[in-house]
Amino acid sequence: MKLICQRSDLATAFQTVSGVVPTRTPKAILQNVKIEAQSGMVTLIGTDQEVGIRYRIAEADVQEPGELLLPTSRTLAILRELHGETISLESDEETIWLRGERAEYKLSSGDPAEFPVVSDFQEENYHLISPVILKQMIRRTLFATDTESTRYALGGVLIDLQGEGLTLAATDTRRLAVVEGKCTVHGSPESPATPPVIPSKAMSLIERSLGEDQSEPVWFALRNNDVMVKTSHTTLYSRLVEGRFPKYQDVIPKSHTASIELLASGFYSAVRQAQIVTNEESRGVDFEFSAGLLTLRSQAAEVGQSKVELPIGYDGPDLTITFDPRYVAEFLKVLEPEQQVRLELIDSESAAVFRTGDGYVYIIMPLSRDR
Repeated sequence: MKLICQRSDLATAFQTVSGVVPTRTPKAILQNVKIEAQSGMVTLIGTDQEVGIRYRIAEADVQEPGELLLPTSRTLAILRELHGETISLESDEETIWLRGERAEYKLSSGDPAEFPVVSDFQEENYHLISPVILKQMIRRTLFATDTESTRYALGGVLIDLQGEGLTLAATDTRRLAVVEGKCTVHGSPESPATPPVIPSKAMSLIERSLGEDQSEPVWFALRNNDVMVKTSHTTLYSRLVEGRFPKYQDVIPKSHTASIELLASGFYSAVRQAQIVTNEESRGVDFEFSAGLLTLRSQAAEVGQSKVELPIGYDGPDLTITFDPRYVAEFLKVLEPEQQVRLELIDSESAAVFRTGDGYVYIIMPLSRDR
């Protein structure tokens, strides 16, 4: 095999595909990235056998078609350090040469025929989703998953595709993120009776795959045990998470006693300031709502205390509720600075609801004030 391509294109592709390559595995071959070159198209393939990805580089000079395996971590290091606009790859049965500007690397080659197959997108029935919308929806839910939970369904994002409606939801039992969007239908895709859950690793990889090219929609095909996703440059396969996702609709309070309008940028700044004087033992911040003012108070032994004030448009009764500031900050971080947020409260012990005007709902359980 022999090819020449832009170093930046290969580095971007390799960085994306490396997201699925396992750092530890009994199958050493999985720690490689497979490269297929034919007819001007170069495809990078990676998998951990739960999630797999194919990344296409369309603009490449393929002088001799073929396949090879590259060790992931070492190749990433080479691509970071090489100079020059182009890079060439050449291989025979035992050796691979990578050449850049005034640098050449010779690496041992494994047998690409032994690498697991990662199928391309071949579905006829699927949903089409705007990459801009999908990227935003993933960012607004992925952070709320619990990747360390033994309850496996919490380690992923629920996806509910009903006709032209799309809902993503994620929870770690202490908070819940739900966002709604639109999609279109191609063919006759079936909607599962129970919405499936896609692993956090796969959702993160999908988000990373949604690059600067936002002209082509994302193709999304749900199957019985897995999902296939095609973007402008990638095709991604993932098995679904086993286990049952909580009935998230039942968690969202149906009423409230207080409603406060907040600007994301100012609120985020105040939360970050209050978060400074917290520690693992005393990480709660009191959010004190009074007429025209929000006061955030935090106190931690051997650290100190803080008081942060933020003028707000509120004229209801005084109300104090305690939150883990990390959970509030992570929500505000994924919003645009100019985004308006409505906070709905019942009392100091009930779940609080944050809403935006574009179909995003975020629920946080308060901390006990006897901390």
